[in-house]
Amino acid sequence: MAEDMAAPAADAARVYYDSRDVDGFYAQAWGGEDIHFGVYADPCEAISVASGRTVERLAAKVADGLGTGRRVLDMGSGYGGAARRLAQEFGCRVVALNISEVQNRRHRELNAQRGLDGRIEVVTGSFHDIPAADGSFDVVWSQDALCHSGDRSRALREAQRVLKAGGHLVFTDIMAAEGAPADEVRPLAERLTVSAFATPGFYEEQLRALDFSGADFEDLSKHMLTHYERLIAEVRTPAPGLVNAVSAAYRDRLEANLPKVADACRKGHLTWGIYHARRS
Repeated sequence: MAEDMAAPAADAARVYYDSRDVDGFYAQAWGGEDIHFGVYADPCEAISVASGRTVERLAAKVADGLGTGRRVLDMGSGYGGAARRLAQEFGCRVVALNISEVQNRRHRELNAQRGLDGRIEVVTGSFHDIPAADGSFDVVWSQDALCHSGDRSRALREAQRVLKAGGHLVFTDIMAAEGAPADEVRPLAERLTVSAFATPGFYEEQLRALDFSGADFEDLSKHMLTHYERLIAEVRTPAPGLVNAVSAAYRDRLEANLPKVADACRKGHLTWGIYHARRS
């Protein structure tokens, strides 16, 4: 995508996540602290449990880049669930870069409540222009945030720039499957105010072009369907917290839209998983 699309996409993401309905939905229904897809051991388990398992899965891939004295950049950190887990369990320091100040306020509050505000720095900004020096981080981490980039090539170049030699890049993203019908996938992207999804082929090409080594992809697409089925159940029988947090009109839109996304997953039009590579 052209570089001049980066700023409009960042603005669209900010407006989307700062809205009361979207903030309420993610905070109350999507897992609370984690707003990415979960890895499910049981199709009926809590979304928050499955979302935490995803963090564990990513952390296992980059374990030698974590620990005391290590620095992690979380690009698109949301409410900070992953940042807190990493700081708490591994003792690393995390810079949490995120476009939504609404989310960042809650992130900072939760960090302070857990006594982690000294290990996590929450920065409001865009991953198209990371406010850090070259070679600053041992790990660059991102979960389901790059879909909001108007220039994913630029975001990945920035990730490479701020990584130390031998440092880890690990990320997940919602993607269109190769050959998925554009007319069916486009409306799903538009719900997230995203112009289009990337494909696995795009990310593989980008990682090769940036000379990352050992790049691999763990396909976890089957968990997307489970995740959306769990969200559908949460919205159809909403808990009081969700009822109070979002408007009735927004719940109606979710009830209409979420089954369409689940159907796209069922048809194999969407894909999701973990990319991991190291800076050469």
